Amino acid sequence: MLYVVGLGLSDVKDITVKGLEVVRRADRVYLEAYTSILCDGKEALEQFYDRDLIIADRDLVEQRSSEILEAADVKDVAFLVVGDPFGATTHTDLVLRAKEAGVECKVIHNASILSAIGCCGLQLYSFGETVSIPFWTDSWKPDSFYNKIVENKCRGLHTLCLLDIKVKEPTLESLTKKKKEYMPPTFMSVAQAAKQLLEITERNGFDDSAAGALKADSLCVGVARVGSDSQKMVVCSIEQMTAVDLGPPLHSLIICSDQLHPLEAEYLEKLVPTVKPVT
Repeated sequence: MLYVVGLGLSDVKDITVKGLEVVRRADRVYLEAYTSILCDGKEALEQFYDRDLIIADRDLVEQRSSEILEAADVKDVAFLVVGDPFGATTHTDLVLRAKEAGVECKVIHNASILSAIGCCGLQLYSFGETVSIPFWTDSWKPDSFYNKIVENKCRGLHTLCLLDIKVKEPTLESLTKKKKEYMPPTFMSVAQAAKQLLEITERNGFDDSAAGALKADSLCVGVARVGSDSQKMVVCSIEQMTAVDLGPPLHSLIICSDQLHPLEAEYLEKLVPTVKPVT
C-alpha cells in the first residue's frame, strides 16, 4: 500500500500519531523535498522517526514515480509531504498513478498553510483563490497571478500568495549537458514578492483607481515559519513590505481585502506587529 503522509508545517513533532505509526512500520519511506520544507532537516527527521529516509526530488516524483510505486502492491511505502498531502497538484498526480498501477493508497492528513494562515486573524472563509508568485528572471516575468488578486479584491476577498522556492533546480547551462548541475536552494521572501507586485503595477500602468486595483498603500500581511516557535507576522502596506525582513523561510504573503470584518481589523491591530511609516 502507498501511504501519503502529511508532516504538518514546522518540525519533527508535527506528524500525527497515525502518520508516525505508518512511518515506523513501512518498508520504504520517501521524503518529498521540493514543494516545501520543514524547519527541521532530513537528519532530524530520521533521528526522530528512527528510520532512513529516501529523498524524493522533482525528477523522481514527476518523471520516475514508478520507482516509488515499485512493489507497493505487496509492501508498505510511505511518501512524506510537508503540510497536507493535497496541498500540491503533484501529490494528486501520484495518487492517480498509484490507482492506475493497481496500488491501494491511503492519505493521512495534517495541517496546511491553507488553513494555518488563519493565525494572522483573517477569516478563512474570506479568502479567495490562492495564487503562487514565482521567481522572475531577466527574460521571464509572468504576472497572471496579479489578475487573480484583483479579482479577489473586487469580490471583497483576501488573497493568500504562496511564494516560490527552488530546491535542487538545474542550472540553465547544465540542461544541455549530460551531467546536471544544481542551483543553491533559494526561497522567496515577502519583500521580494512585494517588490514584484509593485513592479507589475508600474510596468503595466494599471489604473490604481479601478476596482480591486493593487496600490502601494494596499494593506498586506507577511508571515514566516507558520506553526513554529519562531513564527513571525507583520501587517503593513505593500510598499512598506518591500523593506521587511522576516528572517529564514518559509514566507507567505496575504493581500488583504479592502473590506475587513471588524474582528479581523481588531485582531490585526492588537495582535499582529505593524511596520511604522517612515517619516
